[in-house]
This record gives sequence, C-alpha cells and structure tokens, in this order.
Amino acid sequence: MMLVRKKLVMAMKSNNLIPLFSVISLMAGTFLTMHTAQATSKDLELTVERIYADPSLDGPEVSSVKLSPDGKRVTFLKGKVEEQERLDLWEYNLADGESRLLVDSNDLSPGEEQLSDEEKARRERMRLFAKGIIDYYWGDDSQTLLFPLAGDIFVYDLNKAPKKATKQLTDTEAYETDIKLSPDGRFVSFIRDQDIFKVEIATGKETQLTFDGEGTIKNGMAEFVAQEEMGRLTGYWWSPDSKKIAYLQIDESPVNIEKRYEINAEDFTVFEQRYPSTGTDNVLIKLAVLNLETSKTQWIDTGKETDIYLPRVNWLSDSSQVSYQWQTRDQQTLELRFADISNGQSKTILTETSDTWINLTKDLMFLKDQAAFVWTSERSGFRHLYLYDLKGNLIHQLTDGDWVIDKIYGVDEEQGVVYFDANKESPLQQDLYSVALSGDSSAKKITEKSGVHEVSFAKNMKIFVDYFSSVSQPKQVSLRNADGSLITWLEENKLDKNHPYYHYYQKASKPEFGTIKAEDGQEMYYRLYKPVPFDSSKKYPVIVDVYGGPHAQRVRNQWGARNTYWHHLMASKGYIIFSLDNRGSWNRGKKFEDPIYKELGDVEVKDQVAGVEFLKSLPYVDGDKIGMFGWSYGGYMTIMSMFKQPDIFKVGVSVAPVTDWYLYDTHYTERYLGHPDSNKDGYEASNVFPYLEGLKGDLMIIHGMADDNVLFTNSTKLFKALQDANKPFDMMNYPGSKHSIWGQKVRTHVFNTIGNYFDENLK
Repeated sequence: MMLVRKKLVMAMKSNNLIPLFSVISLMAGTFLTMHTAQATSKDLELTVERIYADPSLDGPEVSSVKLSPDGKRVTFLKGKVEEQERLDLWEYNLADGESRLLVDSNDLSPGEEQLSDEEKARRERMRLFAKGIIDYYWGDDSQTLLFPLAGDIFVYDLNKAPKKATKQLTDTEAYETDIKLSPDGRFVSFIRDQDIFKVEIATGKETQLTFDGEGTIKNGMAEFVAQEEMGRLTGYWWSPDSKKIAYLQIDESPVNIEKRYEINAEDFTVFEQRYPSTGTDNVLIKLAVLNLETSKTQWIDTGKETDIYLPRVNWLSDSSQVSYQWQTRDQQTLELRFADISNGQSKTILTETSDTWINLTKDLMFLKDQAAFVWTSERSGFRHLYLYDLKGNLIHQLTDGDWVIDKIYGVDEEQGVVYFDANKESPLQQDLYSVALSGDSSAKKITEKSGVHEVSFAKNMKIFVDYFSSVSQPKQVSLRNADGSLITWLEENKLDKNHPYYHYYQKASKPEFGTIKAEDGQEMYYRLYKPVPFDSSKKYPVIVDVYGGPHAQRVRNQWGARNTYWHHLMASKGYIIFSLDNRGSWNRGKKFEDPIYKELGDVEVKDQVAGVEFLKSLPYVDGDKIGMFGWSYGGYMTIMSMFKQPDIFKVGVSVAPVTDWYLYDTHYTERYLGHPDSNKDGYEASNVFPYLEGLKGDLMIIHGMADDNVLFTNSTKLFKALQDANKPFDMMNYPGSKHSIWGQKVRTHVFNTIGNYFDENLK
C-alpha cells in the first residue's frame, strides 16, 4: 500500500482550488517537467516515434473515474510510471483529503496476464488495450469495490485495514467474466463456462445458478452482434431487490460456422467461429427470470417470431416487472415491452417505427417516486426526451428542436429534473443539460466551456465528474456540483510549459472549422489544418482524413489525442489535413443519416467530392494532389473514392477496409442495406469490386492478419481482384494484429508507413 497525505487547503465551495490529484500526478509529472524543462522548441520535433512513446503526450491521465454511491469518494485507474498501460486502482476521499493507492495490480498478479479467447475478443470489441485492473465496480454500500484481475474476482473492503482489505473470491483455471455486485452488496455474480454463478462475499460460498450452458447454448452471455453492434456486452441483470436475475439464453446452432484465420509471425491458428454474416441466420434468443429464493426459472413469452433481436433488458424500479426491447430483423420496428415475472406474459407499452432503421440507445430511466419512465425517440427527426406513464401514455415531450440528445445521465426525482447531454448550441460541441420533468421549462445548459463534455453522476445525482476537452485543451477531469459549479480539479492537465505537448503545440497548426452544402442542401461540417509554416502564395497537397460511416462523428471541437498529434505532424510536413462529416454520419439527426439507406459508398463519396471541390476553390490548395486516408469504414471510403473518382483522388491509404458487405455481420449491414434477398442491387453497388477498373492512382492497403471484426478476407479478396485486373497497388499486412492494430511498436510502424507513402507519392 502507498498512502499519501495531502492537506485539504480549500473548502469545497472555495474559488481557490488546487488539483486533488496533483500529488499523484507528481509521480509521472516529475519526469515530464524535467523532460520539458531540458528541451526547447528548437530541439523538439514531433515524430511518430514520439507520438507512441512513453511518457504519453496526453499529460497526466486518470481513467474510469467513478463516484461512490454516497458521493464521498472518487476512485480511478491510473497507469504505472514505468508501464503506462498497466493500471492500478486509486481513491480520493473528499472528506479528509487523502489520495492513496488501493490496489497495486502487480501485487495480485505479477507478470503477463493470460486472457481467454472470449476475454480477448470482448476487450477488442471494447477497444480496451490496457493491462492490470481494467475495470471495477462500486457496491451500493459505498464501502465495497469489486474488480476482475487475471480471470479471477477480487473484493476490496474500505472498512478494513489496507493489508487485509483485498479478498480473492475465485481461484480457478476457468475465466470468470462479466462480474457484477448484487444491489444489496451481499453477492458477486459472474459467467463461467457459459453459465451464471454467484458467490456470497461474507462466506465465499459459490452457487451455480444455471446448468445447461454448453456447446451452442450460452446463459447470461451477449451474442456476437449484441457486443459488436448493439453496445450490449452483458446478458444478465440483477433485480433492484437482489432477489431475481433476468438473463438471456442464446442458442448459436443456427449460426453459420466460418473459418477465421489468425496469421501470426511464425504460425497461424484456424478458428471456427459462429459468425452471422448478412443474410444468414442469427442466434435463437430467449429471456428468462430466475428467482433466487425459490431457484425457479420463469421463461418470458416474447412471441411466435424467433428471427428477432432483444437489444435491451431493464428492471422496473420495484422489481415487479422486467422490461425488454424487442426489435424486428429489419430494424424498422422497436417495441418496449413489460413482462409479468409471475407468469411470463408480455405486453407492448410503446412502439417506434421507421421507414429506414431505428437507432438503439440506452435511454430508458424508470422513476422510483412516480409510475413513469423517461424515453428518447427520433420520431421528430431529432432525438428528444419524452415522459410516459407505465401504461405507455405520453405525459410530456420534455425537449424539442433541431438538435440532438446523445444520452441520458439520470434523473434527480427530488429536484424533478433529467440530466442529459446534447449538441443544442452547435454540432461541434457537446454539453450537459437539465430539463424539468414537469415539462414546463426549456433545457438548461450546465457546462460552460466550449468543447465536448462527457460526464458521470454519483448515484444521488448531486455531483458529477466532467471529462472535458477542446481542440486547444487536452482532456481535463473535474468534480462538479449538479449546477456545474466546480468542486475541484481531478486532473486540470493545463497545456502549460510543463505539459509534455506544450512545445510541440506552440508550433502546431490550429484547426479551422466551417460548413459546405450537400447536394440536398444540408450543411456538412469540416475541419482543416493548414501547413506550418504557411505561405498563402504557395499551393499545398491535401490529405483527406475520412471515416464517413454511420454512428461516428469526426469533426468536433475536441482533443483527439494521437489523431490530433498525427494531424499536427503531417501539417508540419507541408500537408493540408481535411476532414468532412458527410451525410450518413452521426449526431446530426435522422434526416442527415438516412440518405445512405439501401446503398453505401454513394452519397458519402459524393459528399467527400463536394469537400474537395471546396478545397480546390482555395488559392493555396494544389487540386492535382489530393490524397485520402481512412480506417475501417474510412478504409472502405478510401477505396471507393479511389475507384469511383480516380481523377480527383490521386493517392489513398486504406486500413482494415470492408470490401464486400456480404462478409459483414447481420445487424450492422442489414440496418443500412436491408436483407440481401430484397436488395441485391444495393449490395452489389455498395461493394468495391464493380469499380476497381477505375483505379489510376497509388493505393496502399493495410490490414491486421488476425482481424476478427473486418475479416482479413476483405483485403485478400481485393488483392486477388486487383491482380487479376493487372492493377498495381501496395500492401502492408501485420501478423497477429486485430482490427485496431494496437501496440506501441506496431502503431509506430503503421503511421510511419502511412506518412512515408504520402511523402513518396503525393508531394
């Protein structure tokens, strides 16, 4: 244990605030200060090697900041000085001003962690690449912390002496995943070998709760498309009274077995994976409620139709009913249903429909003091808040206007307000708002700084953690009262002379934002970095950094960490860096998204061309030197742009591209293209192969050879097709790497390869 005492030198409401985490930041900050003090702006040149080296250019960072349910403690994960990606558990006690290391991950599990295949896949889908303690959970008693490590489960008791506070609950060869605390704090639940278990914390007694999980039957686990496309990583839920568990049982037997190759440097592995590619069968899914007092299971009647999705499950506040969201295969109908747990009968409370698709959210909040719930809907064209009674009758529409709510954070019933974030002032920013449940007031903005705010409330809804960044400010973390007033900085992370990026930033290009019109008149936002130094009499080459796909927004007033650094680097090498959020992208309303329905790679490419036409109107742009770079959907966009518009885009670097939508999964692909049987022409038009004869410029394709999201087959099919068409291209493949191609050495190589390719072919 490491205990550091720091005097609390200010009152909670004082304006003379000192960062509470500064004592912790000193551990990494001492080196950073020495490093920057010894260097000057003349001898510091930004490189890809520096972007991916330690110490991080982001400055002091804390992650997974959480408030105890009683709001008296702040906990967080922080990397070791010598190994930033290995995380330990820390806490700050607001009452006495103590910051201390609670759990050193090396004490419990020294050495390299051996992950199960299931856990590796889960972390890849979460884009989680840290080691050590990667997550933790507060008990409702505000005295218990639960965390997984090396496949086992540990509990930390804040009431006990530090040396006796950590208790290991499991010690098995099998990997325990998806651990949860019961709401009453007595039990820990988890998944092992496709079944649900619980352990009593006080006694260590373990009880198996389901027994038929084997082969293709999995209890309490999320199916592949739920994890990858629905944002649901779990398959079971405790009732608020801790007496019941609702869970999903999936049967993967209808799902095709696909062979997936993970090619490493010296060997390869063949995985037989149940993968539901578009147009093929999904899992069979059932919902059940297990009564922990009687050990009886009540199956819920979800209807005769079995080709469905169950993307969300929630308990009502009094534990009397379980709610679930029922979605049709075509994703054009979503029903909120309540199930009677005594007999399994369901009733539909409300229905959402769309001529295109319905976007899923987690925005369902049941009230405790009122028989009502808060819901969000895009029925007006923009996502807004609605208050319903438990019979499905609309009480009030709480917000409206041509702006988008991103998520609900919670409801303070005592104050009668809902907290949510939205882009009401500009699509470039995101702020915290509140609105009255009574429906008699407009949304009130709480956060002040212009940029992007993401927050996390304490359970009592009285205080929140605010994660903030902008294009001129790396991520800051602060603790605030519900009205937005500052309690203290958790990590102020000032971009001053002691910050590791300070000297680089002084010389860096600063982004410019603007809008251009799409062919249907809708405004599209762009971000542009000019070269540094900049001479308006010269003409410069352009790199279009694109994503372009749904559920993503690239152009925001937000610090993009390594993306920002790479943009700064390429601008320093004489490039204009341009990004445009085309139609189909996120956070602009349904009308802005819908044009991509039934054909991908069409309006998105047209909009990127419109962006280039705007660039060509600028006197300092060399219109004959336009390149494009993208990853995943952005890789697909790069290839489609190079094939469809060869006279515009001269150089392209495509990383992990989809090339054949028949290879991608059901839930994502059918959401936008429909079922292949009903839209064959749309699928053919959305694939890259019909257009490859158009390739004229220099194209590099990069792919991880163990990618389990966008399969490496997408690239190998394109390699063969380009070879058959006698089209020259370049490739760089990474053995053992998955979709993110993550790791310090490999990422350094990837971005050096990308930069060098543009230097050789675009300048």
